[in-house]
Amino acid sequence: MALLLAGCAHYQPAPISPAKSLADFNARTLAEPGLRAFLEKTLNRQVSPWPPGTWDFPTLTLVAFYFHPGLDVVRAHWRVTQAGVQTAGGRPNPVLSVVPGYSFNPASGVSPWFPLANLDVPIETAGKRGQRIAQAQHLSEAARLNIVTTAWQVRGNLRASLLDCAAAKQRAELLRRQLHLEQQIVSLLEQRLEAGAVARTDLTLPRIALARTAADLAAAERQTAEGRVRIADALGLSVKAIAGAGFDFPLSIPAGFGSELTSDEARQQALLSRPDLLSALAEYAASQSALQLEIAKQYPDIHLGTGYQFDQGEHKWSLGLAAELPVLNRNQGPTAEAQARREESANRFVALQARILADIDRALAVRASAMEQVTRQRQLTQLAREQSTAAEALFQAGATDRLELASAQLEAGVNDLAYLDAQLKAQQALGQLEEAIQRPIEPWPALEPGRALRSSKLRGPDQSP
Repeated sequence: MALLLAGCAHYQPAPISPAKSLADFNARTLAEPGLRAFLEKTLNRQVSPWPPGTWDFPTLTLVAFYFHPGLDVVRAHWRVTQAGVQTAGGRPNPVLSVVPGYSFNPASGVSPWFPLANLDVPIETAGKRGQRIAQAQHLSEAARLNIVTTAWQVRGNLRASLLDCAAAKQRAELLRRQLHLEQQIVSLLEQRLEAGAVARTDLTLPRIALARTAADLAAAERQTAEGRVRIADALGLSVKAIAGAGFDFPLSIPAGFGSELTSDEARQQALLSRPDLLSALAEYAASQSALQLEIAKQYPDIHLGTGYQFDQGEHKWSLGLAAELPVLNRNQGPTAEAQARREESANRFVALQARILADIDRALAVRASAMEQVTRQRQLTQLAREQSTAAEALFQAGATDRLELASAQLEAGVNDLAYLDAQLKAQQALGQLEEAIQRPIEPWPALEPGRALRSSKLRGPDQSP
């Protein structure tokens, strides 16, 4: 008994302190040594200088994987399901019962004691333990794949936050230039108004445009500040932790980028690799194992019993065999429930598959139209810049006045804003396509060297890729 008690687990309290949890969260920074070790191990290279002055999207994705609490939740759930596999593989313990007996009127010269000891050994039949283990393993695999799904959600939120922040920052810069030009135009028109060269009504629309641009600039600056808050949230950090950090997320998209993904290719990639679809398959496999387990429960388990009794000086041994008689209940209800759950799981998989295919088709259509809009707006922007350059040359030659030059520069700035909007929509469309197939479209050069080295180590020097 002492040995059995020594091998038992003991409860260890782990209270949660909200104050300590808040302090730990606020203490997180981008300069943590643990983060640097994680990045260097993942990238398989030194990260220098540390911390980087400017963070790119691939590296920030790894930062989010390191800090984001949502990933900690699904990782903890995976550990729960792994423990569930161990629970499912447990065998039922034998039962030892001791019943003391005493006779108050024993025969002369006979011991009044007749103690009884029984040992019951349960034996599972019909492979129930194997089905329990299979069900738990499938559920654990589904939980593991949910980690990948959550990681994609974390990456998608980070990408959207970086994109919005970069677009808002660039929009604010363009609006500042536009505001400066509109102020010049209003000032020049006011001078002409004082000279009697223009009517007062000619100043109305430029003044309205100036006020509208000022309001747009204030909104863009607010969006830039909100964007940094969203970036911090997507990383699992406080805003203070990313203060002073620069983020590099280029908005320009190469011509034809992502066009190699045809609909059939995108469907094939998603159906073979999307983790949520594979998780749904694992859940369906778990429902099949659950059904097999309920069917196996129709067959009763066997209880092998042996006993010993010292009956008033006589030693008596017994051997018994017990089993439940499946006469009144053959587990029909739980079996029917398991069949219905399997059908529900199958329908859920089909519905998810249909939604994924619809998302892919929609994302491909949006990407095509967005890229076409970028191409056309790029041409308009180029024409407006050429017109602005020509106006500046005429102004330098004295062939035009400053008002005409400012108007041409303002028109070029308006087209720059329109081009920025087109790039933003195209980037959003590419993000939707990535979410639909759940695979990065653009290569990540920062990750490729480490990935190639790890693959070569796994293959060995004499193995082919």
